[in-house]
Amino acid sequence: MTINELFDDDDNLDAYDDLIVSIQAKEQGLSLLIAVCDDLNFREQIIEQYETELQPEIRPYRVTLPRGEPSLRAAIAHLVENEAYLQQHQPAVITVTGAEKLYFLKLGKERSEQEIFFGYLQWTREALREFPFAIVLWVTNQLLVSLIKKAPDFWSWRNGVFHFISKKKNTVSSRELEPIFYAFIGHEISNFDDDNPYLLPIEDLQRFIQDQEKRGEKDATLATLYFNLGHIYSERLERSEFQDYQKEQELGIKYLSKAVELQKELGLERDVALSLNNLAELYRSQGKYSQAEPLHIQALALSRKLLGEEHPSVATSLNNLAALYRSQGRYSEAEPLYIEALALRRKLLGEEHPSVATSLNNLAELYRSQRRYSEAEPLYIEALALWRKLLGEEHPDVATSLNNLALLYRSQGKYSEAELLLIQALALWRELLGEEHPSIATSLNNLAELYRSQGKYREAEPLYIQALALRRKLLGEEHPSVATSLNNLAALYNSQGKYSQAEALYIQALNILERQLGLNHPNTVTVRKNLAYLRDSLTSEQ
Repeated sequence: MTINELFDDDDNLDAYDDLIVSIQAKEQGLSLLIAVCDDLNFREQIIEQYETELQPEIRPYRVTLPRGEPSLRAAIAHLVENEAYLQQHQPAVITVTGAEKLYFLKLGKERSEQEIFFGYLQWTREALREFPFAIVLWVTNQLLVSLIKKAPDFWSWRNGVFHFISKKKNTVSSRELEPIFYAFIGHEISNFDDDNPYLLPIEDLQRFIQDQEKRGEKDATLATLYFNLGHIYSERLERSEFQDYQKEQELGIKYLSKAVELQKELGLERDVALSLNNLAELYRSQGKYSQAEPLHIQALALSRKLLGEEHPSVATSLNNLAALYRSQGRYSEAEPLYIEALALRRKLLGEEHPSVATSLNNLAELYRSQRRYSEAEPLYIEALALWRKLLGEEHPDVATSLNNLALLYRSQGKYSEAELLLIQALALWRELLGEEHPSIATSLNNLAELYRSQGKYREAEPLYIQALALRRKLLGEEHPSVATSLNNLAALYNSQGKYSQAEALYIQALNILERQLGLNHPNTVTVRKNLAYLRDSLTSEQ
């Protein structure tokens, strides 16, 4: 990976250049450098980059802070004791990680792991003089705030601080914790009035819930904690804040499932309806439609029972069940639900509301799936205009709308209009979500599809390959979207006469779709026909 590929942001490139200069500046003396990054994968790439770049003049070493008694000095001293090169005080850079794994909450202990770490740091300055090396201490934004407050002497002695900006983070904001603030009364979290995006490590919230479970109190507070943590994971996936997409999907499902179980046990029906809906949406994002369907149906029935026919939550349930049916190719069942949801939202929320734009877009998507293009276009245009007016130009929903309108234009053969919109959508998604998000894969795939439609095979192929790789990484090998990518790449190879490569990909796609969506899903049928057509063509040529 080149420097430019690693740093697609000028601020990050500047921070990296400054870090390299600072490491090189004191080859024979102690240089205490603090690097800040919340994305652990990005952090690893940066470390690998500067370790490679600095060799052989400056030899790289790594240290991981121990749990329990995380002393920076002790960790470095242990490394030096075992390395003859360092004992000779030769030029070296020591990278220190592991601080992000230290617990913030005490949970019954005298001091938390972070407090112990900061305590050691505060009294470490003079002791570190025996290590004449560049020491790069990696912290998260949450740790940086605490370090400044709790180890001011150490902080004052720093030689440089280097901020690397990323979408990913491992923390929960004060805004996200507001609904469960009361659960932390008596614990060490404070400053809930501040808009702090890095208030609490998410692993600490998990640990807090586990501590509540051990107490054996199955009450509404625990149910609320379950729901909110599940919801936080869902939001992290949407906003591209996740560290591991599939893992956090599963954690969201885990905590929302626990919420449903406990809410039912406690008779909290309104809460059950919301948890069921959110849980179903996570299953739908995994392509597990059969698991999502009964949950959506239950959520809709409960919402109607508790709230009546005319309530925004009922409209949400109708919309989400319709979206599931569309994903399953059950278009005739989806349409009346979409229409009912749109009418209800217009009545309850007015014409100018983001949820109305969502309903317009979703109904247009259904019509496009059915090739009812003349009915879809005005709905797409209305949705895009409404989202732009209400949310501004830089919002993921605007990117979605641009993408969907582009797909309609491609279906109508309006390639130049489609290309402009797809490029805008991709750029906007990259700006808002970073490079690793399912929406990026969707955008790359759609742009590739456009180029293939125009016979621009050389432009299409790398985009298809990127989209497939990203979907595999984020969604797993068995997701229907992976099958879509396989099918589309196969179609490209078929168009280029690469029949054996195309056949293998068609077979992979068909196997996934038959397992995940069944034999009669429209996508399964399409891929089966594509494979049959390829084989028939090969037979006729022989």
